[in-house]
Amino acid sequence: MNERSPRNYLPRFSMLSMGVLALGGSLTAQAGATGGELPFPRPPSASVAGTSLDNSTHHWRQEPSHLRAGAPNVLVIMLDDAGFAQSDVVGGEIHTPTFARIAQTGIMYNRFHTTAISSATRAALLTGRNHHRVGNGSISELMADFDGYTGVMPRSAATVAEVLKDYGYNTAAFGKWHNTPPRETSPMGPFDHWPTSYGFQHFYGFLGGESDQYHPHLYSDTTPLPVPNDPKYHLSEDLARQAVTWLDQHQALEPNKPFFMYWAPGGVHAPHQVWKEWADRYKGKFDSGWDAYRARAFERQKQLGWIPADTKQTPRPADLPAWDSLSPEEKKFQARLMEVYAGFLEHTDTQAGKVVDELERLGLRDNTLIFYVFSDNGASAEGMQGSINELIATNGIPTTVRQHMDALNKYYGGLDALGGPKLHEHYSAAWAWASESPFVGTKLVAGYFGGTRVPLAVSWPKGFRHDTVVRSQFLHVNDIAPTIYDVDGITPPEVVNGRKQEPLDGMSFADSFTHADAPTHKKHQYFEVLGSRAEYADGWIASVFGPRTPWKADFADLLTPAGKLAFLLGKPAIGDKLGWLKWNPDKDKWSLFDLAKDYSQSTDVADAHPEKLAELKKLFDQDARDNHVYPIGAAFYAVLHPNDRPGDDGRTDFHFTPDIGSLPEFAAPNIRSRNHRVTVDVDVPPQANGVLFSLGDTGGGVALYVKDGHLVYEYNGESLVRTRIQAPEKLQAGHNVIEIDFTMAGGGRAAAADVALSVNGKLVAKGRVPYTVPFAFSANGAFEVGADHGSPVSLDFFDKTPFVFNGTIHDVHIHYTE
Repeated sequence: MNERSPRNYLPRFSMLSMGVLALGGSLTAQAGATGGELPFPRPPSASVAGTSLDNSTHHWRQEPSHLRAGAPNVLVIMLDDAGFAQSDVVGGEIHTPTFARIAQTGIMYNRFHTTAISSATRAALLTGRNHHRVGNGSISELMADFDGYTGVMPRSAATVAEVLKDYGYNTAAFGKWHNTPPRETSPMGPFDHWPTSYGFQHFYGFLGGESDQYHPHLYSDTTPLPVPNDPKYHLSEDLARQAVTWLDQHQALEPNKPFFMYWAPGGVHAPHQVWKEWADRYKGKFDSGWDAYRARAFERQKQLGWIPADTKQTPRPADLPAWDSLSPEEKKFQARLMEVYAGFLEHTDTQAGKVVDELERLGLRDNTLIFYVFSDNGASAEGMQGSINELIATNGIPTTVRQHMDALNKYYGGLDALGGPKLHEHYSAAWAWASESPFVGTKLVAGYFGGTRVPLAVSWPKGFRHDTVVRSQFLHVNDIAPTIYDVDGITPPEVVNGRKQEPLDGMSFADSFTHADAPTHKKHQYFEVLGSRAEYADGWIASVFGPRTPWKADFADLLTPAGKLAFLLGKPAIGDKLGWLKWNPDKDKWSLFDLAKDYSQSTDVADAHPEKLAELKKLFDQDARDNHVYPIGAAFYAVLHPNDRPGDDGRTDFHFTPDIGSLPEFAAPNIRSRNHRVTVDVDVPPQANGVLFSLGDTGGGVALYVKDGHLVYEYNGESLVRTRIQAPEKLQAGHNVIEIDFTMAGGGRAAAADVALSVNGKLVAKGRVPYTVPFAFSANGAFEVGADHGSPVSLDFFDKTPFVFNGTIHDVHIHYTE
């Protein structure tokens, strides 16, 4: 079965045209909507040049329109890490007024799918192709040099923004990008893989996978912006303001052009941060726990007709605790985590509403096609059992709920700190499971719905009328770009900027706008992330849950005994030699589900239909080969080899001054979990204060600073343990050479480390960091010299940020000593 024949990707205008004409519109094709090559050639001069102005004739050349008359504006709103059963529009208990507004002026889909992880979904949405085909088999931080995992969208897969720009649209992106290799996100670029190189004429947002909502590191196009230091600032609100301003500028300066806006705020990805008054709107509403929430949501989902009446609920996984098994104290902790999340979701959705408000104020709403993708994947289970810092899980550090609760009380003042600027918390995986009713999957599970199935609402008042029929076509995020092309009468170009283009994998679903019972055009679709995988075809799906459970922080289930030892010792060469993985994808047990009878994947029928299972497994193999999916599990390479990062040129020495600005952590030296010495050449004033250098943010990091003349080194172990080593004597004014020797104790992964502070060759303080952070302190933190402009690493200067050093730093020299 080959669905990639070019004829499968030709626009389908008949059904949509009938609907639009019924509303008095027009979809008459204009010149240029014929595919071919982009950008279009500039029209020849309309002037006649003689030998002088006297014998020349001047006329301004006219740029032809390449679009249909009345081509709509396009707005794509996509939230992050939200669950299938969270919005009150679809049976949940979290108020989402903007999502409701789009649904109540448009239509909804209950079989729309993503890839189960961030970068992959975004790449598929923007290009209209499968995520491995465009190099995004996982997130950009887990890239590897296999074709499906490079983290780079190739030029052979032009984005919808680039195509629409060449056809005459103004284009802009706001919020989270997460499609640039981390090593390329420094102020020096290169900028080839930033949003402005992929068709967006303007970008305002952040490049990493997540952001602190109160102190984000942002870019305008490719220019780094000052980190906000305003107690009234919140990122989601800023992104709405910026989008509204851009719309106003567009309408004032080029009102005759349509626009394409991609508004992806990054909410509600952890850290879950929102004003206390928003979280307090849900006070007490989750006290009954996750089991009761899921049961209530399931019944409402049926009552609303959001899921079929015969849907079966799937049980709670055995390794997630029952709510009633928790202590009263833990119930309060877990309930507050969910209250903060709910407030964050309502707040984020409300900011999206400000963009829609402006469309209405400008008179643009009726002819704006809005896709509101409720999430880029399922609800996130990366909070493990409930965490005050979700990157604990990313780093594979096992912890207990008690440790998180104790740290919350010790450092941060208890429950009221949740949602505030000092913490990067994440709710329990059990809340994620409850939020995915009736499915078993969560984010990172590509083989099961919940990981991949998200609500979709589409509205275009001029294009089609609202109705309440829930659409059930099997759709994928890669179908959005072809649908936009279909509406605009654009045949996907064969060549863009001289590069032959890959055919689209997505297929237009525009006919379902006006015909709720339109057929599913996608005959089959594969899914794969981190070894979790599935193959859908003609109403059936074969699934593998995958080798790793998202709510388990360690990787023991993946590893051979020798591999586990090498992993714990931090010795990847030994692991490579002895064999890392006990998991063999060829031995995975596949399940089979008849989706015509089983909406929730509740009943495995593999034993009853072995021939169908074999057929789908064969089809997955074909799709995997065609899309560069192999080797299965390639994204684990970065986890098992944390020091083998792209762009590492083998340097062991680095020199920095304050002029470096904010260098993203993934582009900075590893002073987190590798033996090193830092030498700071500095002139110290009589009343010395300020940061000498810092890496990370309040969620986790390391900082060397001077407070009231005392030299202090702090290692922030992902909020759980803050190791503070202070010299008892004050620094002497004048020239000083400060040295920090950092030595891993035993050299193992997440092992302890010994730290020694010396001034002018004399040891002044020492201490031990109880555990180190192997992979990353943060997703959007930075390395800085002379200040800490972002979410500050240390609570010591939290209220003094950016705590600029008041002396002169001549050099910060980092040398790897191993």
